Amino acid sequence: MSVYLTGQAVLDIQAGAPNNGRGTADQGNVTPVKQHRTGGKTYPYGSAQWWRRMLRDSLPDTETASPVIVNGKDSKQQSYTSGRPDRHTDDDLFGYMAATKTAQHMRNSVLSTGTFVSIAPERPTRDFGTMSRDLPTGSNPVLHEHEFYTAALQGDLRLDMLRVGFFEQEGKVRKAALSDEAVKEALQAGCVEATRRGISGVLLPIEERRRRVGVLLRTMAAMHGGANQAAHYGDRAPALILLAPIRGGNQPFTRILAPVDGEIRFFADTLREEIEAWSDLIDGKIHLGWAPGFLGDQRESARADLADLITADRLVIGHPRVVLADLAQSIESGEHDTWLQD
Repeated sequence: MSVYLTGQAVLDIQAGAPNNGRGTADQGNVTPVKQHRTGGKTYPYGSAQWWRRMLRDSLPDTETASPVIVNGKDSKQQSYTSGRPDRHTDDDLFGYMAATKTAQHMRNSVLSTGTFVSIAPERPTRDFGTMSRDLPTGSNPVLHEHEFYTAALQGDLRLDMLRVGFFEQEGKVRKAALSDEAVKEALQAGCVEATRRGISGVLLPIEERRRRVGVLLRTMAAMHGGANQAAHYGDRAPALILLAPIRGGNQPFTRILAPVDGEIRFFADTLREEIEAWSDLIDGKIHLGWAPGFLGDQRESARADLADLITADRLVIGHPRVVLADLAQSIESGEHDTWLQD
């Protein structure tokens, strides 16, 4: 079975409005944040599209973004990237649908992302502002309102290592990833023809595939952006991120954080039991990036509770930026080339 880097990320949102919802006429001049209700309680959330957009926008300047093409007008207007994953890391990792009158080419995302939902129920706060600058004497100020909240948003992640740098052409795919002309250009530039999971396609050199995974991991550690940065600027890099190399791509780590009496708790016993239960499919150490200060002193308690796994080199706990950089470096150096093979 193929290896997936599987796990979750948690964002520590402090008085923020990182992903706006859609206002309705009955709300008036109010900009809401995205939220949903379950069990009679409200949970703010950020959409998968929002998180992926932040991640894509956070890629380093050394990565040339795939050009966006716009054609048509009004309801028939279309926009899409160039659809050249051989040339652009973002087209490779995030996928695309490039549709013209004569052809359609698509690539499903290599990176799967869940919705980032508040771990504990939190009711957004409504704030208001005024526009009163330089209004005529006697005029009333123009009021506007918006919502914000403080919450820890948790979302699942999965990176399909086998598909990084592999562009499907024929087999169990809806559309070919590349046009015939693009295939010729990719092969001339150093790609090779290959077959993976019974699908034929075009494969980048392993050095470039290693590099792209490294770029993605380092970018995760330094994410920034989101909505309302002028009034609600804050940290958007993960306060906690867990990644495990798992054959088959199951996600067993969604329950290691949960609210207890209004406080978010990390359950070391849950993590330990999941590691043991899936040990036959875990292909390497578990990487747990945990920012100091997030969840108080629970990080040090987790270190103590899981000391045997750390000593046995089955688990590493450290700052998210350090943990992700170390994982990126080990992949770039070729230490985990088996994760990139069929």
